[in-house]
Amino acid sequence: MVRENLLTPADLIWPLFIADGSNVEEPVTSLPGVSRWSVDLIVERAKEARDLGIPCIALFPNTPSNKRSDDGAEALNVDNLMCRATKAIKDALGDDIGVLTDVALDPYTTHGQDGLIDASGYVENDRTLDMLTKQALNQANAGADIIAPSDMMDGRIGAIRDTLELAHHHNVQIMSYAAKYASAFYGPFRDAVGSSGTLKGDKKSYQMDAANSDEAMREIAMDIAEGADSVMVKPGLAYLDIIYRAKNEFNVPVFAYQVSGEYALVAAGAAAGIGDRDALMMEKLVAFKRAGCSGILTYFAADAARLLHE
Repeated sequence: MVRENLLTPADLIWPLFIADGSNVEEPVTSLPGVSRWSVDLIVERAKEARDLGIPCIALFPNTPSNKRSDDGAEALNVDNLMCRATKAIKDALGDDIGVLTDVALDPYTTHGQDGLIDASGYVENDRTLDMLTKQALNQANAGADIIAPSDMMDGRIGAIRDTLELAHHHNVQIMSYAAKYASAFYGPFRDAVGSSGTLKGDKKSYQMDAANSDEAMREIAMDIAEGADSVMVKPGLAYLDIIYRAKNEFNVPVFAYQVSGEYALVAAGAAAGIGDRDALMMEKLVAFKRAGCSGILTYFAADAARLLHE
């Protein structure tokens, strides 16, 4: 009766990885219990999410290596994995499930960076914006409900919002990765999208310093001013203070991404006998709600939703 924060399946967004081919399930070794799914099986996962009361899924492609390039041109292909999966889900389920699509170039580039690079390998912010706006429009045309730019280029929210409005995608939301930190917790995700082996250098020139919190507030304020409908803090658990500050200072929907490393540590810890997997999972998810999250992207989404239905 007196519980202050309530976790429900409606608070969860389920990240799913897309593989090429048909009837394909590829387990991700560094993410126990997580797989890449071909488009036909992604549709089945979307149906599963709907039936569990999960309102939205987030899609991330593992682009075949022969379709990656320095300029990430495959991101603009109307028939790429992301667009095919989005169309298939919408054809099967319509508005019964929300589809959130990732905007960044790292799944499409040979160098693994989120943007276009110069001869020295430095990511060029302004030159990247044109690619990101075209990528976002490509995904919106495929049926995406929420565009989620994870690239951390300055100015991309305003550019994407203008592009979507001009193309009459007035109802497509933007969830900005406004405070995305240069974190050590992303390793298994990069395995899942095939960029861990291609990444050259690091991403510290555009992702945030883990020691900074005031900077996160400035980044969030800029993205809201440019037209973001909601903002995200990534990673989640190590940055609960950022979530709390963002919710209190801006009073907009704030989401957290319980990233791959956080998920993998729970799985490894439970396997080693340090605690019950379900109890560890639920305690961490409730922590996000307590900090002020409107929702959580988590690989635990389906498992957590099943427990919440019991």
